[in-house]
Amino acid sequence: MNERRARALRIDASDRDGRRRASRGVPRLPAPRPGFGRTVAKVVAGGLSALVLVGAGVGWATENGFDDGFGRSRALGDDAPRSLGGAMNILLIGLDTRKDQNGKDLPQEILDQLHAGDSDQGGYNANTLILVHIPADMKKITAVSIPRDDYVAVSGIPGYTHMKIKEAYGLKKALVQEQLEARGETDRTKLERAGREAGRASIVQAVRNLTGVPIDRFAEITLAGFYDLAKALNGVEVCLRKPVRDLDYSGADFPAGRQRLDPAQALAFVRQRHGLENGDLDRTHRQQAFLTSVAKELRNAGTFTDVGKLSALMDVAHRNIVLSDGWNVTDFLRTVGSAASPTVEFRTLPVLRYDVIDGQDVNIVDPAAIRREVRAVFGVTAPTTPPTRTAPLLSSTVDVLNADGEDGYAARVSAALAARGYQTGTVGYATAAEGSTSAVYYSPGNDADAARLAQTLGGLSLIRSATVPTGRIKVVIGSDFTMPTALAGASATTTYAPTPLPTPDVGKPAETAISSDQIPCVN
Repeated sequence: MNERRARALRIDASDRDGRRRASRGVPRLPAPRPGFGRTVAKVVAGGLSALVLVGAGVGWATENGFDDGFGRSRALGDDAPRSLGGAMNILLIGLDTRKDQNGKDLPQEILDQLHAGDSDQGGYNANTLILVHIPADMKKITAVSIPRDDYVAVSGIPGYTHMKIKEAYGLKKALVQEQLEARGETDRTKLERAGREAGRASIVQAVRNLTGVPIDRFAEITLAGFYDLAKALNGVEVCLRKPVRDLDYSGADFPAGRQRLDPAQALAFVRQRHGLENGDLDRTHRQQAFLTSVAKELRNAGTFTDVGKLSALMDVAHRNIVLSDGWNVTDFLRTVGSAASPTVEFRTLPVLRYDVIDGQDVNIVDPAAIRREVRAVFGVTAPTTPPTRTAPLLSSTVDVLNADGEDGYAARVSAALAARGYQTGTVGYATAAEGSTSAVYYSPGNDADAARLAQTLGGLSLIRSATVPTGRIKVVIGSDFTMPTALAGASATTTYAPTPLPTPDVGKPAETAISSDQIPCVN
C-alpha cells in the first residue's frame, strides 16, 4: 500500500480509542427493550422539515438555475432497487475530508476555522449517515441516524469482509484510485473524482445492505459545508446539558445552557466526541440538534424572502454538496413545501455493545433486527420467507460456520436449514479472515441462491467472494445472529440467546416543535 493510500485510509489514534476513553467509568445500561425504544429522539424539525418553508424561495431558485449548479453522481446505479408507491428514501452523507471536490487542499484560513487538522487527517470517512424516509402522503418524515462505527459486512474491497461503516467510502476510493494509477492515469482531478464516485457507490451499498431498504436519492456534504452553512445563517443556537471542553481535538469549549455559536463553534459542536459521556452516540444526537437549529434559523430569519440570504445559501450548496443524478431538487422542494406541516422523527439505530476489533473501537450491531425495525418504521413490507418444503430450495450446498456463537449453534442452524429443504454441507468454525459478524458469502454467479438463503436467515448481509467454491454458499454465524422464528419454528428451543451484554447509552427521547422557541438540550 503506498503512502497516499495510507493517508487516505488513516484512522488516527484518537479515533481508535477516543470513545473508549470517553466512556470509561460511565455506568452501562441493561439490554434495551425490543425495538428502537430508548434510541428514538423524536424532533418535529430537522433539515428537511425546513423545506416546508420554501414556498417563496422555490420560484426564485427556478429562475436562478438552482438545480444546474450541483455536482452530480451516478453512484446509485441504474438497476438499484427503488421505493414503491410514491415514497422516497434519501441518504444524507457527511464526508469528513479536508479537500475540495477536485482533491485540492482547503485554504489554510478555512482549515484554521475548522479546527480539524490538515489534509493528512480525517481521510474520507462518512462520519454522518442519515437515511430519510418520505412517505407518499408526507404526513410523517422519518430520519434514521446510523452511528459511524457500526461494524458491518462489506464486499468489493479486497482484504476486507467487515469494517466500520464510515470506512466504506474511503477504502473504496483509495482502491479505485490505485487501480487507475496502475493503468497510467496521472490527472489528479480525474483520480479524485473517480475515487469519490466509487466511494459513494460503496457507502450507498453498505447502508442499503445494513438497513434492507432501497435508497432513491442521496446528498453528500463536505466538512467545510457544515461550516459554510452556519456562516450563511450567521451562526446557530444550541443547548448543552453540561459544560464541555475539548481543545485538543474538536476545539469545543462551551458552558452549559442555551447559547448561540458562531460558524467555527458550530462545527466544533457537531464534531466533538471526546469528553462526552457516550462518545459518538452523543455526537449523533448533536447532529440531530444541529439540524433542528438550522431549521429554526431558516424559519425565523425570513431566509426565503431575502434574496441575499438565498444567494448565499445557494452558493454554499453548490460548493459543498453533490447530489445523485436525476434528482430535481427544485421540484422536490415544491412538493415537500406543499405538504401540510409534516412532522420529522429522528431515530438512532440501536447498538448491541462496544467491542475492539483489530485495535479499533467498533459498535457491534444486529443487522437482522435493524432491517426489521427500519422496514417497520418506513412502512416497507419485508420479503417473505419461502414456505416449508422437503425438496431442495437451492442448487447450492450450504456450509455453516460458527464465528462467535455458542458451541453447537452452527450445527443447529444447519439442521434447521436441512429441515426446510436446503442442501447442507460442512459445519464448523469460521477463521479470523471470515470475520465475526453474521453474513452469507457466495461465489460469482450464485446471486439468486445466496439472496434467497440470506432472506431465510432473517436478511443477513450478502458478500460475493471469489474464495467460495462454485456450487457452494458459506454462512458465517456470529454473536449478532438470532434464529428467525419462521426458520426454527414458533415452539423451537434452538433460538440463540447470547449472554446479556452491557448496552451503550443511546440517549433519551427529546421532542421539540419548529414553531416553538424551544431548543433541544444534548450532552
